[in-house]
Amino acid sequence: MKSFLSRMLMAAVLSSVAAPAIAAGECVVDDPTGTPLNVRSAPNGTILTTISNGTRVEVVEEMRIGSKRWLFVSRQGERLGWIFGAYVVCPKGSDVREAAPSQPADRR
Repeated sequence: MKSFLSRMLMAAVLSSVAAPAIAAGECVVDDPTGTPLNVRSAPNGTILTTISNGTRVEVVEEMRIGSKRWLFVSRQGERLGWIFGAYVVCPKGSDVREAAPSQPADRR
């Protein structure tokens, strides 16, 4: 049992080292559908590309259309486009609100 607890503690320490904290102004894609998130030319616009869950993005601009929140994002200095704000989690204290926790998709 002690060996098991030691391995679990070591795994926890290593995982915290391997996954750096989210930097200020950075958000993480967290799409509950489990599919890549569409990046669009405008809110509800043409799909330009997709980004995977866990991808870190920087919010450049925010827009509300009715009750929906859209974010214009960049990644590593490259401007990407607009994403649906409900599928992004941002650290507390940033200019963008933190999204509600998502439910993981069924991963058969």
